[in-house]
Amino acid sequence: MTSLARLESWFAARGWSPFAFQREVWEAYAEGRSGLIHAGTGTGKTYAAWMGPLLEWMETHGPDLRPRRRAAAPPLRVLWLTPLRALAADTEAALRAPLRDLGIPWTLERRTGDTSATVRDRQREKLPTVLVTTPESLSVLLSRPDARGLFSELRMAVVDEWHELLGNKRGVQAELALARLRRFRPGLRTWGVSATLGNVEMALAALLGMGEQVRPGCLVRGAAPKEIRIDSVIPDTIERFPWAGHLGLRLLPRVVEAIEEGRTALVFTNTRSQTEIWYQALLDARPEWAGEIALHHGSLDRKVRDFVEDGLRAGTFRCVVCTSSLDLGVDFAPVDRVLQVGSPKGIARLAQRAGRSGHRPGAPSRVTCVPTNAFEMVEVAAARRALDAGRIEPRAPREKPLDVLAQHLVTVAAGGGFRSSELFEEVRTAWAYRDLTPAEWDWTLDFVSRGGPALANYPEYRRVVERDGLYTVADRAVARRHRMAIGTITSDAAVGVQYLSGGRLGTVEESFIARLRPGDRFIFAGRLLELETVRDMTAYVKKARGSGGSVPRWMGGRLPLSTALASSVRERLEEARNGVFDGPEMAAVRPLLELQAAWSAIPAADELLIERLKSRDGHHLFLYPFEGRLVHEGLAALFAWRISRLTPITFTLAVNDYGIELLSPGPAPIEDALAAGLLAPGDLARDILASLNAAEMARRQFRDIARIAGLLFQGFPGQKKAARHLQASSGLFYEVFARYDPGNLLLHQAHREVLDQQLERSRLGQALARLSVARVTILEIRRPSPLAFPLMVDRLREKLSSEKLADRVRRMRAQLEKAAG
Repeated sequence: MTSLARLESWFAARGWSPFAFQREVWEAYAEGRSGLIHAGTGTGKTYAAWMGPLLEWMETHGPDLRPRRRAAAPPLRVLWLTPLRALAADTEAALRAPLRDLGIPWTLERRTGDTSATVRDRQREKLPTVLVTTPESLSVLLSRPDARGLFSELRMAVVDEWHELLGNKRGVQAELALARLRRFRPGLRTWGVSATLGNVEMALAALLGMGEQVRPGCLVRGAAPKEIRIDSVIPDTIERFPWAGHLGLRLLPRVVEAIEEGRTALVFTNTRSQTEIWYQALLDARPEWAGEIALHHGSLDRKVRDFVEDGLRAGTFRCVVCTSSLDLGVDFAPVDRVLQVGSPKGIARLAQRAGRSGHRPGAPSRVTCVPTNAFEMVEVAAARRALDAGRIEPRAPREKPLDVLAQHLVTVAAGGGFRSSELFEEVRTAWAYRDLTPAEWDWTLDFVSRGGPALANYPEYRRVVERDGLYTVADRAVARRHRMAIGTITSDAAVGVQYLSGGRLGTVEESFIARLRPGDRFIFAGRLLELETVRDMTAYVKKARGSGGSVPRWMGGRLPLSTALASSVRERLEEARNGVFDGPEMAAVRPLLELQAAWSAIPAADELLIERLKSRDGHHLFLYPFEGRLVHEGLAALFAWRISRLTPITFTLAVNDYGIELLSPGPAPIEDALAAGLLAPGDLARDILASLNAAEMARRQFRDIARIAGLLFQGFPGQKKAARHLQASSGLFYEVFARYDPGNLLLHQAHREVLDQQLERSRLGQALARLSVARVTILEIRRPSPLAFPLMVDRLREKLSSEKLADRVRRMRAQLEKAAG
């Protein structure tokens, strides 16, 4: 029996048949080619990438069904990169099955931050034939003095869930690591595995880099697009004056009914706070589900998440309430129902989550959306339309982050050393650094070897030394600290949450704990807790009695509307403007939109609507670009600054995904501002910096850059430094560089990241380019329109407690409903 026939028999034994795209990948691998596999969730991408090396082995060695010793296994041949530790265990299980059944004598192990000391010690002696690891752990391996020898037999590198790495610094870290591996192993075959990606050609280029390829990279698309069915829980009544978040829990009975329709369900939310709230609400509604319902998000302890994932595999949970922590390829049986609480805010995100149901080739996927306000039904309708048209958001790769480069230079210096010209050419084969200039290279090399001009007199910043043209790390303590600090995952400072008795629950942001005093209660990990004390970045708690308590708020909750979804929303609103309300969601919001048209207008896709209102609070300007929250934050500050240049005026700002409110004591000269270039895209970077406290934003951004670049050491295990100490240290560096080394490229990077990541400068520029040629309609309104109402509520939210806010909103809404009749 041929190797291919044996493989087909293995598929047949499981009721499968290889897809054409899987065979295409196996053939391309046999020809020595690299590429990107782009296919939907649950369509067989993993085995498309995995079976090529197995066929290659079977062609030359045949099966080995005899009992074997570990020492007989060949050295490292396949490296499998995964973006999350959580995926590593599931990937290992998926890859192990054919090894066992086909009699292939390979060893297979994981190496992540969760790997035990015993396994790490064994891997120091010899790596397995197949290693499943993360970009950070791969960088640690590359920092070993024997790095070149470790990868001397490597045949293939697979980057799983490439769409999750593309566009962030961990993806850049992976690009640099792959460039290094290609230097060790010319002709190394590199395959990416990706789903739900809009710019696949760029993703392929970023994966394979700029080095010379023997043959062009392959872009292999999966089987026929997976059918995704999107529906909604439609409220019985639609309020004509909605505000963010108010509707969700009112639909709890309908969500319970949907969960009861099947045996298993996933309830996705956009934030960890929502996960905690919905988990508690479901338990309150169905106390008998205790033990059959769980929650899962990234701040829970690893053991807690493992327990939930094991329960999903075993089918012991009726429902799991989760965030994007279960978006990716964590392997478990397909669930019967997937529900999405709130707008998905992105088309790819909704498709990814829908794919957790019917998670097998040929099976349709279904997701039911649960709106948290009436306008989110427009977003659901827009997402369905965009998904049917195949419009998926692109992921833009990062460009030249020098903090990641500085870290990589120390990694390579510790991993046997490098010569400047050789490594420069190697680094330029990574997509992110294809345009790296010799001056930028020289500056970064000087930074890691001398500390740059400002730190040249401090020996501790001379991490890399040069002897006879070879740059190495000579100090073992420096190498040890560097390996402990490797990693580019940056997030808000986390404080551990642990029982006094010792059980660990997870982490919350330091800013939340800082607001609590001993005795205060809060809800976390589905439990009501009482804070005892905070010590060494750990909040010690005990179980509390009764009910009620605050829920931690994580900064990740400000999820903005994506570009593709925002565009689709504008299209659906234009249809409504023309009297077309296609689909159940648009039919449900028809009364709300008709009231908007009666009191103001529904903006067309090529129109900027500006509403002007005078109230007891002052003079309001409501502008509706429909570009998403982050873009609107930049636009609001920019518009306020440009108007204030015409006349002295003070604004209070509020934004949401749809619009902007500018509130001032006196009337704003909006017509004069428009004539003076309010919407002009020219000099955008200069005006943004002038309109915001960009220096303070850059100072905070610099903390993450300083950490990655090696200026800050977070401490040894068990001795982590508090975020305020790290911020103070990074602030000191920022001040020193700003005063004595103004040309420091890390300072420039901090400002660039504020513009590009926090303020989405590119998207903001595109929005202004669109608005500058749009029709502008200014309408005087006598009372807040349905679009204006949630903006006013968001502004009040910053001033009032939740109880006072609810009372104020009820009064405002009652007045408007009375006026609407």
